[in-house]
Amino acid sequence: MARILIADDDPLLRALLQHRLAADGHDVFAVEHGGQVLPALADFRPDLIVLDAMMPVMDGFEILRRLKSGADQDATPVIMLTALKREPDIVGALQLGAADYLVKPFIPEELSQRIRRILAVETSGEEHDTGARRPG
Repeated sequence: MARILIADDDPLLRALLQHRLAADGHDVFAVEHGGQVLPALADFRPDLIVLDAMMPVMDGFEILRRLKSGADQDATPVIMLTALKREPDIVGALQLGAADYLVKPFIPEELSQRIRRILAVETSGEEHDTGARRPG
């Protein structure tokens, strides 16, 4: 079981994701706008973040930029889940440090499989950890 933070301004999608990921056995916490993401990281300490790009207060690209750059880099893997499907958006998110990018509308089982794959890589990487990852 992993702790997953969902950030999306669509209440129906948040509910769908919470239900689906909880059914997969994950502990899920959801926020409705970008301004809630960074404070939620400290409180919830997720193992993975599912992040929309287009949200009020702070968009997903800015959140990703803040998470993956600077002195306080966060090693938490991020899956961008967004309606933006242009090449510059996809490549830009991956360059900023997103672990994966999935375009809406999406197949819920595909998201579940991508989460499993990313978490399996993270878990296997921790076995050979040198202490560089965020504790959690």
